[in-house]
Amino acid sequence: MNYKSLIKNQSLRRRILRMLSFIPDKPMIKLQYRLKMGRKLDLNNPKRFTEKIQWYKLYYKNPLMIQCVDKYDVREYVKSKGLGEILIPCYGVFDSADDIEWKSLPNQFVMKDTLGGGGNSVIIVKDKTKEDIAELKRRAKEWTKIYAHVKSDGREWPYYSGKKHRIIIEKYIEPEKSDEETAATCVEHKEKHGLIDYKFFCFNGRSEFLYVMGDRQVGEKVSVGIYDKDYKKLPVLRLGDDDLGLIEKPKNFELMKSIAEQLAKEFLHVRVDLYSVGDNVLFGELTFYNASGYMVYDPDDFDYTVGNYFKIH
Repeated sequence: MNYKSLIKNQSLRRRILRMLSFIPDKPMIKLQYRLKMGRKLDLNNPKRFTEKIQWYKLYYKNPLMIQCVDKYDVREYVKSKGLGEILIPCYGVFDSADDIEWKSLPNQFVMKDTLGGGGNSVIIVKDKTKEDIAELKRRAKEWTKIYAHVKSDGREWPYYSGKKHRIIIEKYIEPEKSDEETAATCVEHKEKHGLIDYKFFCFNGRSEFLYVMGDRQVGEKVSVGIYDKDYKKLPVLRLGDDDLGLIEKPKNFELMKSIAEQLAKEFLHVRVDLYSVGDNVLFGELTFYNASGYMVYDPDDFDYTVGNYFKIH
């Protein structure tokens, strides 16, 4: 059953899930997995990556995760690892959109919900003079309306552990320049893909594979390439997304991987998102439950391959 085909409106799906927040996490996760993946969830002997993420939600309770899911508070964690230089400049964090001094912001910036996920709580402003500030405030106020203890859609406990949803505003980062291009370049087709996001999947402090993502339209679509830990493109697709094609290896790839592994040391599993801009590595975020564990791969065997990296016992 594809529940998204039955309830096409994402906001409505989320409201329904929140109305069902009285259901305990374990049965709710089992139900969601059945609906989204079309098969029974095995929590006793999970073998798939998608199954182990569900186990991770229920049974791995590292309190440091509460700090690290927050897009502002995670900055202190990054600094504690001696990596403050990779942080994107921050213009402030605000409890309310009414606290923001809009006139003092630069012409370009990025607004995020500090506890937002899935790319749905991000606003990219490339020209403030063309923006409706009232509309920006309205959208930001929707983020801060969310109660601190409301269970997240995927039952990801660090997101409803009492932290408030706030608004963080960061510097807008231009896409990496490659030769005379103004964006990262596809080796095969010489296409521009915008700012490239390198997402390192780390297990027990080791990077095992990564997503390379571009062509992003916030909350709408993204193109994805899947690479092994040595940056060899794998013949694997994530269903529902376009294949990004072959993106040239960043010259600072080994540094990026080293940074990802430093940030991953404290956790059984985490995805570390980084950017490469010129000679600089910049930090994106830490994610513990990629796509809430509901991604589908082609071939399906890749779900088991990654599951083998994820040692939970």
